[in-house]
Amino acid sequence: MDKVYLVTYDLKGNRDYTELYNALKASSGWWHYLESSWLIKSEETAEGVWKRLASEIAQGDRLLIIEVRDNVQGWLPKKAWEWIHENVPSP
Repeated sequence: MDKVYLVTYDLKGNRDYTELYNALKASSGWWHYLESSWLIKSEETAEGVWKRLASEIAQGDRLLIIEVRDNVQGWLPKKAWEWIHENVPSP
């Protein structure tokens, strides 16, 4: 069963991060509406997602992966809320 993870980062390396973005997009589903945050669907554990992404970031970068549940609030466009409510499991 797919889980949804928030992947957020602070990229400090002076490199091309195209492969990181491609690795995130290779998930079974994804949403990317905020500049340094992604919601991704995956059957992997958070550790599995980390192993898939780790080689695509520089040593000084920061990256956080957290499993998401549908207990959310914020200010986002309707399209974003639709994706979240359709894909994120309820608590």
